[in-house]
Amino acid sequence: MLKKLFRGLVTIFGAIFGYAVCALIKFAMNSTGQNVDRMFTDTQQIGIAVVFAIIFALLFFKLAPSFGRQGSKVASNIEHDLQGVSGNRIFAGAVGLIMGLLIAFLLTQMFTFIVNKYVYAVIVIIAYGVFGFLGVVIASSKGSELYSSALLARRTQQEQPAKQSRGRKKSAEIPKILDTSVIIDGRIADILSTGFLEGPIVIPEFVLVELRHIADSSDSLKRVRGRRGLDILKKIQTEYGVEIYNTDSEKSLKEIPEVDVKLLKLAQIMNGKVVTNDYNLNKVAAINDVGVLNINKLANCLKPVVLPGEEMTVDLVKQGKDPHQGIGYLDDGTMIVAEDGRRMIGKTAKIRVTSVLQTSAGRMIFGRLKNG
Repeated sequence: MLKKLFRGLVTIFGAIFGYAVCALIKFAMNSTGQNVDRMFTDTQQIGIAVVFAIIFALLFFKLAPSFGRQGSKVASNIEHDLQGVSGNRIFAGAVGLIMGLLIAFLLTQMFTFIVNKYVYAVIVIIAYGVFGFLGVVIASSKGSELYSSALLARRTQQEQPAKQSRGRKKSAEIPKILDTSVIIDGRIADILSTGFLEGPIVIPEFVLVELRHIADSSDSLKRVRGRRGLDILKKIQTEYGVEIYNTDSEKSLKEIPEVDVKLLKLAQIMNGKVVTNDYNLNKVAAINDVGVLNINKLANCLKPVVLPGEEMTVDLVKQGKDPHQGIGYLDDGTMIVAEDGRRMIGKTAKIRVTSVLQTSAGRMIFGRLKNG
């Protein structure tokens, strides 16, 4: 049905185009000094125009399927090209087109004195085409720069206290980009509930894809971790309104296969920080001068400070690296190594702290059994 309707519209357009060609030929002949009205009667002129209309209507009727195929290809190419273009750029281009057409309209009003309507029509078509094209190109390529310049000019007009306030707000609005490991870890949900993590929270779409792949893994351990990550992600979205960030508009990310490298590149693009508990990602981010918020570092900072000489009670659960050592754990997971504690394995022992070792993996406390 749509194909028949399209073919009918193309045929009607062909008839109109044929009539226009006939009128153009008449104008050209009159311009060269040949009076068409003397050569043909009104009836003959109408007949010639009808013949032209019929010929072009038949021609366009035959070419309609070809036009349809070419139109579909053009539409597909436009859709493919627009996939890599952000919505802001399309909006800026549309605004630029409107402004260009408005300028063309104002300029063409200066040429209304031209008597010949065909010459005036040519001027109008050229003006609208040129200024419309320039409007789209300039707005889409320079729109963001012009917008930034306007914002900068506006900011310079404000008072100093207002500038300081906005400066604090700007630092708080730095995007925080969550990686896969910190979502699976789950502690990020508790941190968000406290309100300590300010600014927009960004969860890239490729992180969601990696979580889904882990949840579908044949390895049972990975599958459990992936499903836990998806549950945490759902909780974050439901309780804090965090949305999945679509990265299709970022062409530079499509060519990067590794998720960690994509995270760092996205952080550079958005001028944001990566929230993670991955030690290696932390190191790579430092090399690339990308800001990182490490959950493990935060947890270590919040652990109670233990000084040598203090006493504590701990349940020893297993033998240490050395045969005479006993190992226990605090509620927060901190490892306690008790010298000569092997005989107290399976029991509760009192120890006196001798030293504390801080490592990248966490904190270790060394002590000796308290006599008596």
